[in-house]
Amino acid sequence: MVAVTRVCMAVVVALSIAAAALAQRRFEDLGYWGRSPAIHNVPYDGRFTFVRIQYETAPGGYWAGGRPSWVHGYPIAEENLMRIMNDISYLGPHTDDVNVLTLDDPELFKYPIAYIIEVGWWTLSETEAAALRTYIQKGGFVIVDDFKMLGWRGNETGGWEPFAANMQRVLPGVRFFEMDASHPIFHSFFEIGAQILENFPQAYNSGRPIFRGVFEDNDPRKRLVMIVNYNTDISQYWEWSGRGLRPVDDTNEAYKLAVNYLMYGMTH
Repeated sequence: MVAVTRVCMAVVVALSIAAAALAQRRFEDLGYWGRSPAIHNVPYDGRFTFVRIQYETAPGGYWAGGRPSWVHGYPIAEENLMRIMNDISYLGPHTDDVNVLTLDDPELFKYPIAYIIEVGWWTLSETEAAALRTYIQKGGFVIVDDFKMLGWRGNETGGWEPFAANMQRVLPGVRFFEMDASHPIFHSFFEIGAQILENFPQAYNSGRPIFRGVFEDNDPRKRLVMIVNYNTDISQYWEWSGRGLRPVDDTNEAYKLAVNYLMYGMTH
């Protein structure tokens, strides 16, 4: 098992380094600096396809080039992650295609995992809230990432409260549980122990990352339906993979966490 893990991590390192040139080309070719990037969804064909959620961005959630909050890292981050998954598993995902869907798009129900970022600026219609509730109840798993605290870099919009209020509309009475390293999600492929989780590397946020979970029927003994990376941006490491902006060891930890999330989401 130790040998297998070493081989897997060697692959992660190699892919992290090799991704840089291709990532930069994709960054430019897709018009990433525009307000709304070009979206090229692939039809459902049974293969695993990474799905990012698009939403109307609240005031304060627009970044360099007028990019809305939901697009941060698209599509480089998930493309690099899918290449990692392709090399260390038999998943066989689409590696150069990322689907972008709204929560009320019926196509979402064809995909087991949905990814949403910058939820401090996530706006939600009643139709979208109902659709996400149904998606979760039917077995969908949601990854929430790139989550900043209120006041990050002087921005007094965003933060936890808008997200929590939206989730009350999705799942009335929902509770958020502090996650620790004993949960199966941190052991679904790679072993992520307490020491790593409690001191998880940060891309640019200050302070300690906090991992929170939403469980079916608010019961931690049941299925975890949503994992929330609070005060951290795990996907920034995927996006910057191989660019030399962050240590390779830290990047590997971010990839390991993502792989575990995907494996758990597909098996629970």
